[in-house]
Amino acid sequence: MNGETPPQPDADLPQIPLVEAGGQGAPAVFDAEPERAARMLDAAERRYGAAAIRIADKRSRAWLVRNRNPWLAEIEAVAARVGRPGAFMLNLSFEWTCTAAVGPDPDQEPGGARLLRTLDWPLEGLGQNLVVARHDSAAGPYFSAAWPGFVGALTVMAPGRFAASINQPPALLTRIGPINMPLAVDWFLTRRRVLRSSALPPTHLLRQVCEEARNFAEARRMLTETPVCIPVFFALCGMQPLEGCVIERLEKQAFTFEAPACAANHWLTPGRTGRLRTKTSSERLDSLYRCMETARDLEWLAEPVLNAATRLAAVANPRAGTFLVQGFEADGAVTAPTSFAGRAPS
Repeated sequence: MNGETPPQPDADLPQIPLVEAGGQGAPAVFDAEPERAARMLDAAERRYGAAAIRIADKRSRAWLVRNRNPWLAEIEAVAARVGRPGAFMLNLSFEWTCTAAVGPDPDQEPGGARLLRTLDWPLEGLGQNLVVARHDSAAGPYFSAAWPGFVGALTVMAPGRFAASINQPPALLTRIGPINMPLAVDWFLTRRRVLRSSALPPTHLLRQVCEEARNFAEARRMLTETPVCIPVFFALCGMQPLEGCVIERLEKQAFTFEAPACAANHWLTPGRTGRLRTKTSSERLDSLYRCMETARDLEWLAEPVLNAATRLAAVANPRAGTFLVQGFEADGAVTAPTSFAGRAPS
């Protein structure tokens, strides 16, 4: 290399933008980055088709109205700005697979606990159009990584309180006699169950936790006890090194695993079954377990945890008030690792 510094793979990649949303929620994030929101809707149309999106949008809105969803007004405000179908459907989509871990931060200063998280979803454009929004709430500020116009919460860091993320469980194991039904049938039957439910979607519950929970204990109670309309895995960490857990949820029941703990997309709870959405769920979990207590920053981000469906990777430490996020598409990184920091509420 003749003494030259080797090229840095992320040196020329863009930073993820920070949107100061204040207390205005998702509409303010959309207004700050409308082009990114439009590109996400374009990608959804290419993947699912305009006709399917129109039908899903109509049914999603009707379900939200029937259940008097607390975030309905925000989604309607986003939909009005969009001016075409898609806002309701994308705000109720729950198709991603993920890997997450909660445990002690290996750095002694400031120490505390941290959340490691990837979001895997084969929808192109999500990594390129990521934003991090800083929201204000009665319980304190929080940072949320998602795309503009998304009202719920997927990956969050609330300084001085907690950090949390969502994973998707296996599909239902639907059978007729000895025959397993295709995943499409599982998906349809699951959505029929959702349509009969009046409980919150998991992403809306996590948003509510960000707005209302003053500390780890309150966040844990809400994520454990509040009914949800569909099974979900939550990863949650607080301020102390072992203040963390993975919460595996059924609609009205919870199973909790104390930190250090990891979650992928298969059940840790004995006796729970389902059809894996990817073949690498166990391998991703094992890989993260091996390095979660020693790896710094994004050193833990390697195959199979990082894969062609990965769209976001994040490290969050609520004690330090730090949030490190990077966006990915199928071919690799599309943003530089971008750091965000915030103070805990006084």
